[in-house]
Amino acid sequence: MFTMIGQHATGAGHWSAWSMLKLLLLTSFPTLSLTAPPSVSHPIASSEPESMKSLAALKTMAPKYRFTAVPGYFKMEGRGPRNEVPTMPGMGLIDQPYPTDEAFDPQRSKQPWERFVNLLNSWNESEKGKAAYKLIYVTRHGQGYHNAKESDVGSAEWETRWVMLNGDDNSTWFDSHLTLEGIRQAMTMNAFWQDAATTLKLPLPRRYYASPLARCLETCKLSFEGIELPPGQEKPPFKPIIKELLRERLHFHTCDRRRNGTWIRENFPEFEFEEGFVDEDVYWKTEGRETLQEHAARTMALLEDVFEHEDEQIISFSTHSGTIAALIKATRHEDFFVEPGNVVPFLIKGEIIQPN
Repeated sequence: MFTMIGQHATGAGHWSAWSMLKLLLLTSFPTLSLTAPPSVSHPIASSEPESMKSLAALKTMAPKYRFTAVPGYFKMEGRGPRNEVPTMPGMGLIDQPYPTDEAFDPQRSKQPWERFVNLLNSWNESEKGKAAYKLIYVTRHGQGYHNAKESDVGSAEWETRWVMLNGDDNSTWFDSHLTLEGIRQAMTMNAFWQDAATTLKLPLPRRYYASPLARCLETCKLSFEGIELPPGQEKPPFKPIIKELLRERLHFHTCDRRRNGTWIRENFPEFEFEEGFVDEDVYWKTEGRETLQEHAARTMALLEDVFEHEDEQIISFSTHSGTIAALIKATRHEDFFVEPGNVVPFLIKGEIIQPN
């Protein structure tokens, strides 16, 4: 698939960027429908889906878990004024001895990732009924057209002039697709996973979760689909699950208004919807903005759902910068920022404070 993309891109020097993008998207997603966005004034449905409780209800739900990020196992070398963390070699796993090594690796022949997975298994086994641990690979989607426009005009002009529009004469950012650069970033992540899984035995996610916004669906598919592992290494099935709670902060930006479920189903047939997912976007706002505190509460509800119903201990989220910031706050992680098209590890402990 990716070779075909490269061949088309090389021979299309006189095409417009939008024509090139459509070609690349349609090559990667043969059934993709690049339809015009709805009017911003389109009425918003008032019904509340079961898959996403009202924010007021989230605040009153009694949590079952207390979530904390577990420090000391991954290095994140931030840089710049926002402490920007890139995708680290080997996902930044610190090579160190573990208490479980003596029984698991007496000959000291195992890879660091093999020993870490064994440690994770031992935590979940020894603390069963008291706590659960999950390693979550959190990917920020590749560059979308909204990101490119904001970079072009600056944040101040973006916020005051462009955020309520569906696009301009050159591009559309309603539920933004990936740009050519965003596609390149996602394909680079695919190469990263292929190499690290093969050479370092970095485990692929056992379950994939994605925001329903187009740029996250495209990033998830391009990042993980088509990875080949050596004989003897099990390849998890690629059947991502779409979750509303993974979407970007709720506000009036058109780039964060999603297309309906029918469009998603037609264009991403390999993705599954969480139970109760509704067709229309009932959460995009025509005014107002979800606060970081509210977003963190929504993200804690996401973690409650995942820790309660997901048996796999190594999973992935394909999501947004705002959701990563909310995840940092929800787990009391050290603060950092992720640029588009990068992946970072979150090692999270869910301590059970309200047993079933």
